[in-house]
Amino acid sequence: MLIKEYRICMPLTTEEYRVGQLYTISKHSHQESEKGEGVEVVKNEPHEDPIHGPGQFTEKRVHLSSKLPSWARAVTPRIFYVTEKAWNYYPYTITADIPPTPQCSFLPKFSIYIETKYEDNCGDSENIFHSDKILGDHEVSFLDIAFDEIPERYYRSLEDPRFFSSAKTGRGPLREGWRQHTQPIMCSYKLVSVKFEVWGLQTRVEQFLHKVIRDILLIGHRQAFAWVDEWCDMSLEEVRAFETQMQVATNQKL
Repeated sequence: MLIKEYRICMPLTTEEYRVGQLYTISKHSHQESEKGEGVEVVKNEPHEDPIHGPGQFTEKRVHLSSKLPSWARAVTPRIFYVTEKAWNYYPYTITADIPPTPQCSFLPKFSIYIETKYEDNCGDSENIFHSDKILGDHEVSFLDIAFDEIPERYYRSLEDPRFFSSAKTGRGPLREGWRQHTQPIMCSYKLVSVKFEVWGLQTRVEQFLHKVIRDILLIGHRQAFAWVDEWCDMSLEEVRAFETQMQVATNQKL
């Protein structure tokens, strides 16, 4: 198992991002889905937890056969998907699989567990998951939405925080060292555990998956800021309606 903690800051408040997160996930999933590939929503329903209180449960199938590298396609079937189950008790969320249901349609020894907390700070909360006693030392990686590189195929100049300026909020563009002097500012803390217990492939696959997750986190948080003028006036009820609309449209594309 390979465990890393990612910290991604944005020039938003956690209260604003409650809407922005839902909007961004829905729009991004719709954009990235096409016939036979993309994100299929299976369930999206209210959920009550005795510890975390009211929240939202979602179950999705992420179809990604053509997005695998050639060495991975050689050992997977033509139709390949990962089942994602998430519990959103904002500002705390969990993404995981539930045993004994395998998270992966083909490889039952594969799983990803992501624990997320959102706070109004610049990423300076240490051991926010109280994981040191359980996990020991693990890598902490700060991701900069403005200056860290993303794969060229995902680059859009209109979504580049170095050049984007919000007409409605007056925020941006982001300059070098922006995390130290920008207000408001929030941080997404993500503790990501990847497990792929297949002899001969474990290290390579776990490292590859963390690279994919890193890219997804960077792209998603860049888009959340770049699309802020599209969602900043929405209420929670309005963005939930948008989410439902996008889910129907996205499922029809698959």
